[in-house]
Amino acid sequence: MNNNMDRDPIFTPEQVLENRGRVAIFIDGSNLFYAALQLGIEIDYTKLLCRLTAGSRLLRSFFYTGVDRTNEKQQGFLLWMRRNGYRVVAKDLVQLPDGSKKANLDVEIAVDMMALVGSYDTAILVSGDGDLAYAVDAVSYRGARVEVVSLRSMTSDNLINVADRYIDLDAIKEEIKKSPRQGYTYHPLPHSEDDRTDS
Repeated sequence: MNNNMDRDPIFTPEQVLENRGRVAIFIDGSNLFYAALQLGIEIDYTKLLCRLTAGSRLLRSFFYTGVDRTNEKQQGFLLWMRRNGYRVVAKDLVQLPDGSKKANLDVEIAVDMMALVGSYDTAILVSGDGDLAYAVDAVSYRGARVEVVSLRSMTSDNLINVADRYIDLDAIKEEIKKSPRQGYTYHPLPHSEDDRTDS
């Protein structure tokens, strides 16, 4: 047995995974919105940014979304996002034959992930869209690690298979949801009859 091996530090899997270097965050806005609906929570985007960065050095956080230019509430939200650490990438919604509106930003996400390779060590992709698996694979081959964060029921197996790490939104929902004290209408049930609400 080689004596040098005895002196090598032993790292736990968690320590290895936490060595993330500089992180870049890529958030598929509509995917996250629908995941939050499924979870019955409203996302606190300040908490989300802190949770995803988790003490690592943040290069940039992108938020991709379709926009309705006539929706003042949405315009206000996007302005807040721009002022609070997010680079917003917006695309006008297109009306589909069935009357619904959609904007697909997969290409924008993939291009930005590739364009910034070399500037970040870990990419955090908040999306379950299997169409992004090819981009994730390409980024991995360029030497970056990729973490996928999304709701398991809305996530492609292909995407999980090419990621270095997968985090289920359900597992971190308590850390990223808006608290009722922020004037938010979602009220979780009290744990017991004695629980007093002092809001």
